[in-house]
Amino acid sequence: MKSRKGNQIRQLSMNTQRICSKIVDCLNAFQGKVTSLQVYSGKHPEPLMIKGEFVVRHGQPSRGKAVSIQLHSLSEVDPSSGKGKLSQPAYLKKGMRNKDNNMITYKVKFEVTEDFGTPGAFIITNRQKDKFFLQSATLQVQHNPTVHFECNSWIYPTQLTNQERVFFSNTCYLPGQTPASLILLRKEELAHLRGDGTGTTKEWERVYDYDYYNDLGNPDEGPENARPKLGGSDFYPYPRRERTGRPSSHDDTETESRPGLLDMYVPPDERMSPEKLAELMSNIIQAVIHFVKPHKYLASEEDFTHVESFDEIFEMYSTHEVPEDWLTEKVKPLVPDELFKKIKQTIKEMPEDFPLPRILAENELAWKDDEEFTRQMLAGVNPTVIKCLHTFPPQSKTGVRSSIKRSDIEHNLDGLTVEEAMEQWRIFILDHHDYLIPFLNGINTKGICAYASRTLLFLRDDHTLKPLAIELSLPSASGNREIRRVVRPAKGGTEGALWQLAKTHVAVNDSGFHQLINNWLKTHAVIEPFIIATRRHLSMMHPVHRLLVPHFKDTMHLNAFARNMILNSGGVLERVLYSGKMSMQLSSALYKEWRFDEQSLPADLLKRGMAISNPDEAAGVQLVMEDYPYGVDGLDIWVVLQRWVSDFCSYIYKDNDALRSDHEIQEWWYEIRHVGHGDKYSETWWYSMTTVDDLKKTLTTLIWIVSVLHASQNFGQYAYCGYPPNRPTACRRFIPKEGTKEFADFLTDPDMYFLKMLPTKFEMTLSITLVEVLSRHISEEVYLGQQSSPNWIDDEWINRRYKEFAFELQLVERRILKRNKDPSFRNRRGPAKIPYKLLYPDTLNVRNRSGITDKGIPNSISI
Repeated sequence: MKSRKGNQIRQLSMNTQRICSKIVDCLNAFQGKVTSLQVYSGKHPEPLMIKGEFVVRHGQPSRGKAVSIQLHSLSEVDPSSGKGKLSQPAYLKKGMRNKDNNMITYKVKFEVTEDFGTPGAFIITNRQKDKFFLQSATLQVQHNPTVHFECNSWIYPTQLTNQERVFFSNTCYLPGQTPASLILLRKEELAHLRGDGTGTTKEWERVYDYDYYNDLGNPDEGPENARPKLGGSDFYPYPRRERTGRPSSHDDTETESRPGLLDMYVPPDERMSPEKLAELMSNIIQAVIHFVKPHKYLASEEDFTHVESFDEIFEMYSTHEVPEDWLTEKVKPLVPDELFKKIKQTIKEMPEDFPLPRILAENELAWKDDEEFTRQMLAGVNPTVIKCLHTFPPQSKTGVRSSIKRSDIEHNLDGLTVEEAMEQWRIFILDHHDYLIPFLNGINTKGICAYASRTLLFLRDDHTLKPLAIELSLPSASGNREIRRVVRPAKGGTEGALWQLAKTHVAVNDSGFHQLINNWLKTHAVIEPFIIATRRHLSMMHPVHRLLVPHFKDTMHLNAFARNMILNSGGVLERVLYSGKMSMQLSSALYKEWRFDEQSLPADLLKRGMAISNPDEAAGVQLVMEDYPYGVDGLDIWVVLQRWVSDFCSYIYKDNDALRSDHEIQEWWYEIRHVGHGDKYSETWWYSMTTVDDLKKTLTTLIWIVSVLHASQNFGQYAYCGYPPNRPTACRRFIPKEGTKEFADFLTDPDMYFLKMLPTKFEMTLSITLVEVLSRHISEEVYLGQQSSPNWIDDEWINRRYKEFAFELQLVERRILKRNKDPSFRNRRGPAKIPYKLLYPDTLNVRNRSGITDKGIPNSISI
C-alpha cells in the first residue's frame, strides 16, 4: 500500500516539473518576441542619466560638439583599456553666463549603463581653436552624493596638446588605496606632467622639470651683463627652478637666452588668473607712474643726483596723473590687447592718493629714535636675524674676535657685568658681519660704500632694547685683517650725528639681507623645488597634494617674473641694493648655510637663542623675551597650524608602515632632496620620511614658510621701507674720519652729509616703487584658514577639522588685538605708533582685501 502511494507521488512530481518547464519555455519565447518587437520598433530601455554642471571662468567653448566630455566609472573597469568604463560623450553647449562673476555654467547630461556606478574621473577634449579655463564640475548621480571636481586649469586645443585632459574627483586616495579603475589614469597623468626633459617648453605644455638659475645674465648685451650660473656646483649652490628649455644665448652657451617681458614659460596651472595679472601689472604701472614719473619718458640727469633736503623726499609721494599717451606708447606694445584693456580699466578704478608710509604717519621723526631702531629688529619686516649673545666679545666662525671692548658697553648694562647680562639672556646681537666681509671688495665700487656690521643691544626691564655699540668693518687691501670702527650711542652734537650715520649703515645691511635672503631665498626660491616635485610625484588624488596645492598658488609665476625683471642683470634689485651685481652670488653664499630642519619657527628661535626648550609649552619652546611681537604672534599661529597638519596626517596615515609604503610620498621626498635641492642632498639633517612624525614636521614647516613667514616679511615693506631714510638700500658715503675733507663737510652740515650718503633720487624712487607694489594685497587673494572652494576635498572629517582650524585662527586674532592694546607691550607700537599686525591672519575680512593693509596671511607666496 505504501509503495503504491509513493509511486503516485513521484509520478505527480514528474508531471509538475514537465508543466513548469513548458511554462518557462513559453515565457522565454514570449520574452524573445517582446525583445524582437522592441528592437524592430526602434525602442530601447531608458538609459541611466548623470546630470552635471561645468563652470568656465575664462574663454567660452563654442557651440556644437567642439568640446566633449566623457566620465570614467569609479567601480567598473573596461577590460580593453584597464581604466574605468567610459560614459557616452556629452558636449558643452548653451552655457548660462553669471553677470556677477562673468562665469559660464554649462548643464550637461551623460548617458551611462545601469552598472556604471559613481564617476571617479572625466576626460575633456577641446577641438576648438581657443583655450578656456575650467573652474569646476559637479556631477549628480541618482541616489548617490554629489561628486565634486576642482579643476582650476586651462584647457588647450587638442591640436596643440595632442591629448585629452583628465580630471579626478575631490575624493582622495593614497596610492595603495586607488580604485582599480583609476590606477592607470593616475600613473599616466603623473608621467605626462614630468615630460621628457627635452626641447623648448611651449605655452600649452603642462610640464614640470628642473633647471639651474642660468637665466639671470644677458651676455649678448655685453660682458658686464654676464652672471654666473647658480646651482649645480660647490662654489655656487642654489635651489632649482622650473625648466623652460629656451636656447642658450649667443655669447655664452651656459646662459639661457632672455625672454620677453611676459614670454617666460610657466606651467598653465601655475599662472596667475588674467584678473590678477592685470591687477598686478596695473599696480606696477601705477607705482612707476607715481614714483618714477614716466611722463618724462626717460629719467633726466637730475634724477641721478642726491636729494638736497628731507622735503624733497616728501615730494616723491605727491600724486601724478596717469598719462594716456604713455600707456599707449610704453605699455601697449608689451602686453596682449586683452590684458592692456584690463590694465587700463584697473588703473581707472585705483585710488589717486598714495598714503605716506606708516613710519611717518604719526611722527615724522620717530625713525631716528633709538627705541624705534631696535624695535624694528623685533617687529619690523626683518625680525628673524636678531640673536641672543652668549659669548663676548662676538667672534666669527673662524674664531676672529670683534673689536668691541667691555668698556664700550659695560657702563650701559644697568649695573650688570657682561657675564651677568649674558647669563640673564639680556644681550643681543644683530650680526651682518661674517657673510659680508668676503664680498665687500667686490661690492664697494661705483660709489657704493658698505660695511659689515655688528650691533649689540641690551634688554631693559621694560622689555625694550637699547643699543650698546655698533662695529663697522672693512676688509684690508691685503685681505689678511679687517679695518674696524666702533661707534657708541649718543644724543645730539657731533657724536649723535655720527651715531645716526652708523645706524643707517646697519639699516642698509639689514635691508639687503631682508630682500635677498629672508624674502627671496628663504621663501620664494627654496619653495619652488617643492612645488615642482609635488606636481611630478603626488597625484591630484593624493591627500597631501590636495593639502598643499592652495599653498603653492601663483608662486612659480611670481618667481619667473622676479628672474625676468627683479633679480636679473640690470634688474631692480641690482639697481637699488648696495650689493649690486654681486646680489645673487651673495644669495648663493647664504644658501650654503640653509637647512630645512631649521626653518620651523621653534627651531629658528632655538638656533638664534630667542627661545629655550620647554616641553610644557604647546610649541615646545619658551621665548626669552616677553615682548617679541614676531615670536609671540608667530608661536600662537604655529601651534594652531601644527595641530591642524598633525591631525590631518594622523587621519591619512594610520601608522608609519602606511607612510613608508606610500611610493608617491617617498619619491617626492627623494627628488626634493636629490634634485630640487640637489646641492644639499648629502646633508644629514633632512628628515628621513620613515615616520608620520617626519611628514608632520615637513608639511607644517612648508605651510609656515609660504604663508606666515612670507607674510611677516612682505606686507610691511611699504610701511617701513617706503621711507628710504628709515631703511635705505645703499650708502654712497662711509662714515668720515677726523682730519679729512669729508669730516669737515660733515661738521659743516651733518644733515646734508646724511642726505648725500643716501641713494640717488632715481634709486630711492625705484626702491619705493618696488616695495609699494610688493606690499599690496591682490583682491582675489585666499587667506590662511580659507579655501577658494568649500568643496576643495570630499571628506567630511577633514572639512570639519579645517573649519576648527579657521576658528582657532580667529582666537589668535583676538589675542593679537588684545596685546596690541596693552601699553605694557611697548614693542608692539613703539615711537612710530605702528601696531604689529603683520601676523594678524584677518580670516573674517572677505571683502576689500586689496591694497596696503599691513595685515592678512595669504595661503601662498602670491606677491
